Amino acid sequence: MSTSKTKAPAHCKNIAVIGAGMAGVACARTLAQAGHKVTLFEKSQGVGGRMATRSTPFGTFDHGSQYFTARDPRFIEVLQTTQNLCKPWSANTVRVLDEHGSVTAAGLPGKDAHWVPTPGMNALVKHWALPLQTLHRLELGTKVTLLERDALHPQQWQLHTQEGEGAQHVFSGFDAVLLAMPAAQASALLKTSKLTSKLAKPIDKVQVAPCWTLMLAFPQAMQPGLITLGPQWNAARSTHHRIAWLARESSKPGRGTVERWTVQASAAWSQEHINDSAERVQGKLIKAFSEITGIRAEPAHVDTQRWLYAQTTKPLGQSHLWDEKTNVGVCGDWCLGHRVENAFISGLELALAVV
Repeated sequence: MSTSKTKAPAHCKNIAVIGAGMAGVACARTLAQAGHKVTLFEKSQGVGGRMATRSTPFGTFDHGSQYFTARDPRFIEVLQTTQNLCKPWSANTVRVLDEHGSVTAAGLPGKDAHWVPTPGMNALVKHWALPLQTLHRLELGTKVTLLERDALHPQQWQLHTQEGEGAQHVFSGFDAVLLAMPAAQASALLKTSKLTSKLAKPIDKVQVAPCWTLMLAFPQAMQPGLITLGPQWNAARSTHHRIAWLARESSKPGRGTVERWTVQASAAWSQEHINDSAERVQGKLIKAFSEITGIRAEPAHVDTQRWLYAQTTKPLGQSHLWDEKTNVGVCGDWCLGHRVENAFISGLELALAVV
């Protein structure tokens, strides 16, 4: 995904990319920089996917991906063009906690630096999607429901879409369609569109676990003489049966000073309680949060997010799928794992396969 301008290819393709998370934006921008005409579709009202940030009166919460690491030279290279946007997060106070909430190991930073975009995790994807938005090639709040051949131009694709609960629309004239969606959603769209042989079957082997996320704010920690509530560490990997991860949002660069915590439930617990009400999940996770952190104060703000497709437990095993016969491709972090970097590499390599 080079930042330099490139000459238009001999044959400029009209390409649709469905999904504006990291994989979709990396794929779409790479193709656009190669001179192709790209339209990016996203069913939500904003870009980012699980690189998500929620705004509240008490500050923001990174309620999806907590940070990212950079190992692949291509990812490192492109991040160097956004040095003022991404900051290192000193999460070197990460702890491992036993099921009773006590610290059993301290100072586990890992071998990779922890990076966070500012002012929120979605800032990096928004920055990379901006050129497409400026060219009016970003269709937000638009869910693609069906792919089918164009009756007048059988070699091209048309996309049936729905905007929220309302208007339906058809976008036509695409030479290629690329799906940058969770595995289950990509498989469902392919099957609905009767594209099952080469693409959908491999995807069905992928396994992705859900995650309930809890967001808590404690503005009372701003009172004179009280610096923080609870523990002095800022992030923890937990073996508590309900909680897998906790992070103090205010410890991240550019996040504001109000005491805020993001808590992510374990995959097993999330799956067990996948259909519970948000209120019931909040009650159980707040209790577990108190056990781990010792924070018994009443939060001024409580919210939850249920991610149905959060962490890949069985990846595809290759960076993407591309069918030259139909000109349909698929990418996503689940192709390689669950890291932000996996999503970037997947989108990049699908784009390179297309061009």
